[in-house]
Amino acid sequence: MHDVAVAGGGIVGLATARALALRGLKVLVLEREAKLGGHQTSHNSGVIHAGIYYAPGSLKAKLCVQGAEALYAYCEGKGIAAERCGKLVVAVRENELERLDELERRARANGVQDLARLGPGEIATVEPAARGLSALHSPNTGMVDFAAVAAAYAEDLRAHGGEIRVGAGVQALLEREDHVELVLDGATGESPAATADDSSPAATADGSSPVRARRAVACAGAWSDRLALASGARPDVRIVPFRGAYLKLAPERAHLVRGQIYPVPDPSLPFLGVHLSRTIDGDVLVGPTALLAPARDAYRLTTVRRADLASTLRWPGTARLVRRWWRTGVTELGHAASRRLLVREASRYVPAIGAADVRPGPAGIRAQALGRDGALIDDFLLARTGRAVHVLNAPSPAATASLAIAELIASEVR
Repeated sequence: MHDVAVAGGGIVGLATARALALRGLKVLVLEREAKLGGHQTSHNSGVIHAGIYYAPGSLKAKLCVQGAEALYAYCEGKGIAAERCGKLVVAVRENELERLDELERRARANGVQDLARLGPGEIATVEPAARGLSALHSPNTGMVDFAAVAAAYAEDLRAHGGEIRVGAGVQALLEREDHVELVLDGATGESPAATADDSSPAATADGSSPVRARRAVACAGAWSDRLALASGARPDVRIVPFRGAYLKLAPERAHLVRGQIYPVPDPSLPFLGVHLSRTIDGDVLVGPTALLAPARDAYRLTTVRRADLASTLRWPGTARLVRRWWRTGVTELGHAASRRLLVREASRYVPAIGAADVRPGPAGIRAQALGRDGALIDDFLLARTGRAVHVLNAPSPAATASLAIAELIASEVR
């Protein structure tokens, strides 16, 4: 029997499994896909966030700052390219200055290092093509390939005796008196609602028994709510997938952006707005959009899954979200439908960029927890059920904070 089984082989699951293995525990990772890190881990802009945006005292604020420092050190030790390219958050209108003041207050309260407030004449010293009334400069914001980081976590796990199984989707965590049974895809027999003192195993499709471990951690990303519900937890949130699509600057125009250039975000939403983001590979991304998606893996616009769409539409919070933010939704539809409108948003703070300067770019899915009241959950969210810990909300900056999140979960498991 394993000491701990981790359901989910994304960057948070692998970081958690690594942290537990480093403590001398026998750890097993179960990943439903054929490869590790196939979803949010490898479908993102690769930004190492410094901790500017998050409410002081929140898990995001604490773990992002800790995690970024730990991540830079880890990448240096592993020889993984991670560059502190810096970020500007630029205010271009008078009504954005007060929100920029609030961001500065948050960042300083969160302990973001080397933060500087720049006037209009100083912005070009950091980003020559950028224009604005004022900006925050975070030199410790960086970029990395998070898929490479996740692969290194997996190597560490194996080096410390851990095991990884791909193609092993977990349907439910069944808690017993002294262990947890992880029912895999294709299982038959008892329901996930089985009682904790029922010791009879559920048979899988090939006749084998479920995986057993003394404790379990669920890091199921976009499917975290379903796994929690099937395991007997009752989280009053549901995951709603938001599809974010990027454009890319043409290579001959990439020199216009040295690092990361962001607008001042709406503090009521956990999204950061249309920004310009240099990647570790040298591309400059423009975007993203933020649209409710018809599938939890809708990397292509044509991907529609009835179960995912029905789950989103049935949840009471969805209708409340739409009623509150329909104007924002219309704007996002415009950005998704029109390259010109998306580029125009970015050109507010980098005027030299035009619609002819961009090419199609990648897309990703943000697994965002939504409350019954229509509130988008703007913090990491964990739930404990006896012998199991469920990670219910881990959107950005979870990749940045992965090592710190792992330490928190490992302490919960122990």
